[in-house]
Amino acid sequence: MSKKSPAAAAGSAKTDDTLLACYRAMLRIRKVEQRLSKLFADKEVPGFIHLSIGQESVPVAISRHLRDSDTIAATHRGHGQALAKGIDLHGFVAEMMGRESGICRGRGGSMHIAEAKVGMLGANGIVGGGMSIATGSALAHKLSGKGDIAVCYFGDGALAEGIFHECLNLAALWSLPVLFACENNGWGEFSRTDRQFCGKLAQLAGAFDVTYRFANGLDVADVTQVAGELIDVMRVDRRPAVLECKVERFHGHFEGDPQKYRDPAELAALADKDPLAHARLALERAGVDPASLDALDAELTREIEAAVDAARAAPQPDFASARADVYAH
Repeated sequence: MSKKSPAAAAGSAKTDDTLLACYRAMLRIRKVEQRLSKLFADKEVPGFIHLSIGQESVPVAISRHLRDSDTIAATHRGHGQALAKGIDLHGFVAEMMGRESGICRGRGGSMHIAEAKVGMLGANGIVGGGMSIATGSALAHKLSGKGDIAVCYFGDGALAEGIFHECLNLAALWSLPVLFACENNGWGEFSRTDRQFCGKLAQLAGAFDVTYRFANGLDVADVTQVAGELIDVMRVDRRPAVLECKVERFHGHFEGDPQKYRDPAELAALADKDPLAHARLALERAGVDPASLDALDAELTREIEAAVDAARAAPQPDFASARADVYAH
């Protein structure tokens, strides 16, 4: 039996370490989302929430290549995108629960959370609404000359939005370092995407002479590699790029959506398309002790419960001070 060279062994260990780090980040997002689902059902989270369960691989993989000074614009399904970029968990959970200690003092909630110090420009309730924000941020990065980039997350439900075509055009014309990251889950709210958009993203990117790459969202290692290759080039050539990742939407459009429009057989098959389960299986095959992964699960549960307890103990926002930030005297 042949033995690996020291260099090959080191490379394999680095790959395993990267996968373990990705698994931890994905598991953290998954467990936060599951906890939010329960809190929402118990009426402890106000408003609507849109969960990213099944799509965790994309923001985790991309964020491994981002700096704090890089910027992102997230979607209405943006909890994973915010957490992967480094937003504080306690502040995040408190914001979801509408508390004064939240990142936005309880005023943004699920669809409008932002934290400038980690480059999180905000989630957006408007489909495609973050595209122009990210493109504008990319222009600022280009003018600063520091090598930073912007990332615009969007779903395939936004492919037919005019703002996407405008931003692709402007980014190509002005050579802006913005990564258009499409989390393609096959759905635009309650309808199949192919009933809303008849084109192909690869062809659309090609029409504007923008680099296009595809990655399998089931495999976080694949997304990590493809995203890294794109971002490394973008930091040098200061050009836009498009990354399309095939993912699955495990929950409905919004939390509480009964999904009667989906084939029951399709929903039953989702367990086989779970990027988290896929990553865990890869780790176990690489020799990682399953008990250590179970311990990680318990550790993250304690971390999340501490954030929930802190949010419950935090005060509700003061109406007078909240109103002062809205209306001029």
